[in-house]
Amino acid sequence: MFLSVSDIFKVGIGPSSSHTMGPMTAANRFLDEVLNGDWVRPHDVNVAQIKVSLHGSLAYTGVGHGTDRAVFLGLMGHEPNTIDPDVIDGLLDDLSRTKRVQPEGHPVYQFDPKTDLEFDKKTRLDGHANGMIISGFDANERLLIKRIYYSIGGGFVVTDTELESLKANKEPEVQKDVPYPFANADQMLEMAASSGLSIAQMKRANEEKVSGADALNNELEQIWNAMNSCIERGLKRKGIMPGGLNVERRAAKIYNQLQDEWKQNKVNPMLANDWLSVYAMAVNEENASGGRVVTAPTNGAAGVIPAVIAYMKDFLEDIDEDAIHEFLLTAAAIGGLIKSNASISGAEVGCQGEVGSASSMAAAGLAAVMGGTPTQIENAAEIALEHHLGMTCDPIAGLVQVPCIERNGVGAVKAAMAASLALKGDGQHFVSLDNCIETMRQTGLDMNAKYKETSTGGLAVNVVEC
Repeated sequence: MFLSVSDIFKVGIGPSSSHTMGPMTAANRFLDEVLNGDWVRPHDVNVAQIKVSLHGSLAYTGVGHGTDRAVFLGLMGHEPNTIDPDVIDGLLDDLSRTKRVQPEGHPVYQFDPKTDLEFDKKTRLDGHANGMIISGFDANERLLIKRIYYSIGGGFVVTDTELESLKANKEPEVQKDVPYPFANADQMLEMAASSGLSIAQMKRANEEKVSGADALNNELEQIWNAMNSCIERGLKRKGIMPGGLNVERRAAKIYNQLQDEWKQNKVNPMLANDWLSVYAMAVNEENASGGRVVTAPTNGAAGVIPAVIAYMKDFLEDIDEDAIHEFLLTAAAIGGLIKSNASISGAEVGCQGEVGSASSMAAAGLAAVMGGTPTQIENAAEIALEHHLGMTCDPIAGLVQVPCIERNGVGAVKAAMAASLALKGDGQHFVSLDNCIETMRQTGLDMNAKYKETSTGGLAVNVVEC
C-alpha cells in the first residue's frame, strides 16, 4: 500500500486523529454513501433520521477526545482539514436547538445529539478497538442503511469490509507503479544501495510519480507551514485547557523563560532538551484544546516532529526549505513502514504506536538532514522506536493532556538522542528496524486492553481527579 506524504501528515483539528478526525471523516463517508452508495433503496422512501453508536475505545474515551462533537460536525458535512475551530461551538449550539442536520446537497436529517448518539461500552466490534456504527432510518424509523466504520489511527478510516480485505493480505500491499516500491526497511536499504539514492530521494521519486514535483513541493510546504503555525500559536496562548482536569498551559511560560535566558547569555546545560520539549508541548497544548494540528503520524503524537524540525532550524546551520523537505520525506517513508507493518493507533498497540512512531520518524528525519547514510538513518529510526516499546496509552479522563503533552517532549528528546547515537556509528547495528517494528506489533497484540486508550488502567485509574 503506497502511503503518501499527505496520508501520513494530515491537517486537521484536535484532540485526536483516531477519536476526532477519524469519526468526523466516517460521518462524511456515510453521508456520501447515503447519496451515492450501492444499497437497496425502497421506492419513494428516503433517509430521514440518522443514529450513531460508538464502540470500544471510542466509547470509553470518546467524551474526553471530543468524539461526539466530531460526529456531529461530520454529519453536518464538515471535514477535519477545512473546518474553522472558532466556529465549532456555534455550530453545535445550533444542532442542540434544531435537532437536525442538513449537509450541503442533502435533505434535512433528524438527529438529536442527546438521543441519537450512543456510547456503547458493552458491545465491542470485532474489527478494531475504534469502531462505530452509523445507521439511516426512514420517517417511520425503519432501518434503511447501516454501515460499520473503524478509525484505525492517524485519521485513517475503513469500513468493516475494507478492514477484512486489509487483514486478508498477510504481506503489506505495495504499489507497483512507483520507482522504489519498498514494503519494509530491508527492501528500502537494498534499493538505496543499488540506486545510490537517499531515502528522501527515493520517497520523492515515488511521490512525484503519483502527484508531480510541483504538487509535492506545495504539499510539503503546506505541511510545515501548518506545523510551524501550530507551534507559534501554542507558544503564545495561556490559560486552562478544556475538559475538566484544570490543566494549565505551560509552553508559553517556559518559552518566555528560555527567551530571557537567551538574552542574558545564561549557561543552560539542558538547553537543547528544553527547546525540544517546549516546542512539542506548544503543539500538544494546541491539540488538547481542539486547535489545528498536523497528524505526525497522529494527533496525540503531533508535537514530536514539528519540535525536532524547529530545534533543527535553531541549532543547525544551513537549514533551508530543501532540508525541511528532506526531513519530512524521510520521516514519511519511515512512518509508512511502521503503519503498513504494525500500527500507529494507540487504541491498537498503545502509545508506542503513536509517540514511539513519531520519535522514530523524527530521528530518521534529523539523521538524514545531518548527513546520515541510509543505514545510519534506519539505525536512528530503530533506536528511537526500540526505546518506546511497551509504552501504554492511559490518558487521564480520556483527555489528550496527561501524560500526553509531556510525553511528546520526551519523544522529541529521544529522537534527537537517537539520531546523534546513530550518526556516531557506521550504520551497522544489532536490531534492525524491521525487527523492531514487528516487536512493536507483537507487543501491542499482547498488551492488555486496559492500557490501550480505554482509560481503564494505568495513570487513568491511579490518579485521583480533583
